[in-house]
Amino acid sequence: MKKSLIVWLAFTATILCQSGKTAPDFKLQDIDKNTVELSGITGEGPVLINFWATWCKPCVEEMQEFSKIYKEYNSKGFKMLAISVDNEKTVARVKPFVKSKNYPFTVLLDTNGEVARKYYVNQMVPATFLIDKDGKIVYRSSGYKKGDELNIRKKIEELL
Repeated sequence: MKKSLIVWLAFTATILCQSGKTAPDFKLQDIDKNTVELSGITGEGPVLINFWATWCKPCVEEMQEFSKIYKEYNSKGFKMLAISVDNEKTVARVKPFVKSKNYPFTVLLDTNGEVARKYYVNQMVPATFLIDKDGKIVYRSSGYKKGDELNIRKKIEELL
């Protein structure tokens, strides 16, 4: 119990320290092997980065809600990058999974976990970051329960 509390406190402190900092830049390939760079899409409006995995049930539930948010705000400059942390054993499932769900946003592959480490995510998914047009992290959440998307929607509206 004590060890779990210490880990949770350390993770929470990391989250709080990230707010207001510049989001680490990265380059990853999307599911169609196109290279996407974070710095190439910031500047117009807010960018939501969501770390997820096909094996994570809360991630899948959250992604359904993010699809709705993306469809509503994309025309206003909102962008979203869903970064799969599926490893080399499960990455082959990502593209068919994304296609079956008709996700409208960009899905990237971080099979070696390099970008996840930059954001201090590792295997703690889902993890969500909202970045303003200046590239600063303005919101961060970990885990998902029904209704969490309402906070993110509100933050996006404030940034648009």
